[in-house]
Amino acid sequence: MAHAGIKTVILLSFVLAVGFLLVILSCALWGNWLPLLVAFTFVLAPLPNALFARCGGDDFSAEYDASGPIDLGRFITASIVVTGFALPLVLAHSEIIAPGACAMSIAGGGLVYGTIMAYSATFKEESSDFD
Repeated sequence: MAHAGIKTVILLSFVLAVGFLLVILSCALWGNWLPLLVAFTFVLAPLPNALFARCGGDDFSAEYDASGPIDLGRFITASIVVTGFALPLVLAHSEIIAPGACAMSIAGGGLVYGTIMAYSATFKEESSDFD
């Protein structure tokens, strides 16, 4: 997918807008703005992967592909994603937000995170042998 076109960009932006719309509606329809924290967690989730992605090992060690910093970035990302899914469930269980707001918040957050991950996978630069 090195040659992603304008249709890909339009589709990803549409899905991202629907995700944010669901999160904002989950806040506005029930008058409680705590589900907006989910949008922040899913927007912040890819940052550790992006920051630690360049901290890989050298090209000569072929027996192990990952390194400590890359694994740490994946662990922090996974923790933030689990927090993004669990936070609305905890808030709904403690009756701070409505169950409908919980469902809309989880669906919107999943769309936002999925769109960010699809965008980064689509437009990922492949390393060349001549760099």
